[in-house]
Amino acid sequence: MVVRASHLDREGPDNPFPGRQALERRLGHALPHQLGSNEGLDMPHRALTEALGAPVAELARAYGDAQAHDLRQQLAEQLGTSHDTLLVDAGADSLIALTLRALCDTGTTVITSAGTYPTFRYFAEGHGCRLVEVDYHQAPGQLAPDVDALLQAAWLHHAGLVYLANPDNPSGHCLASAEIAYLVDHLPPTCHLLLDEAYHEFRPDQSDSTPMRGVVRLRTFSKAHGLAGLRIGYAIAAPEMLEVMYKVRIHYAVSSVAQSAATVVLTHIDEVERHVRSVIERREQLAAQLQAWGAEVLPSATNFVAIRMPGAESALEAQQALLADGVIIHRPPHPALGDILRISATEAALAKGRLAALKRLMGR
Repeated sequence: MVVRASHLDREGPDNPFPGRQALERRLGHALPHQLGSNEGLDMPHRALTEALGAPVAELARAYGDAQAHDLRQQLAEQLGTSHDTLLVDAGADSLIALTLRALCDTGTTVITSAGTYPTFRYFAEGHGCRLVEVDYHQAPGQLAPDVDALLQAAWLHHAGLVYLANPDNPSGHCLASAEIAYLVDHLPPTCHLLLDEAYHEFRPDQSDSTPMRGVVRLRTFSKAHGLAGLRIGYAIAAPEMLEVMYKVRIHYAVSSVAQSAATVVLTHIDEVERHVRSVIERREQLAAQLQAWGAEVLPSATNFVAIRMPGAESALEAQQALLADGVIIHRPPHPALGDILRISATEAALAKGRLAALKRLMGR
């Protein structure tokens, strides 16, 4: 299994600024006097302290740990894996871009489902990759990634990478662990799998967190942990694959504030678990409400509900009617899924009359 693009080698590049925390770990003693990074450490931050509090102001003055060592240790304990199989970065989006930069050359063919999470396409095309899309498997009440079609395309086009969101976005469908294993086992020997698990915590059968051969697994603190505004997530992969990714990542992309917040949230994981249970309850309430209005509701293992409208025109009409009422829902921009609407399962979605425009259109 090749674990790097041909424009990289194992000897370089090297991170020119490993940071104070990494240097302290290497030397084995504290370095309290930081005079080498040109940070604004003596900024008084009176206004910031008043607005957001002294702890945030203190964290804001200095770069975070470029290796997120303590956070990775904490994650490793909770996930039952080793810290050297984890890489922390600025959310799943940043990790998508990082994976492409580390594993794909310009011109590399990448495979994905037509209409899946559009940021992958955005980064893949921006990186100069050749994008090949395959259709979802569609049936009444079902919209699922087609594993066999992804495999066939990977072999046919000599792909270097396959992207798959599981649970899927925007359908909400969750492939079983056995289906993922089948995909991994049957990929071409030089093809990697980028497995986006942003909604992992909401699936009913949470798979383990061990690295898989040739796979980069992405997770985020934006959904279940409620830290979307701080931009932080992590990858799970074999150490030799992460070694390549570390060589080309933005070393201070994750702020000290984001790392501290993630540490606090993980320390109080019971709050996260209660939140996930509440979201699932709301998701099922929202699904039942939409079904009662006559909508074709797709099964979801996420924090949202997706419905299939009679066509793209009716989906667009519903989206625009809700926007006129001040309500944002998502309609995938890809024409292959123009008839899909995605609604977040928040308390606001269940408020009386909040989706009245959609109800009126469904009742016509």
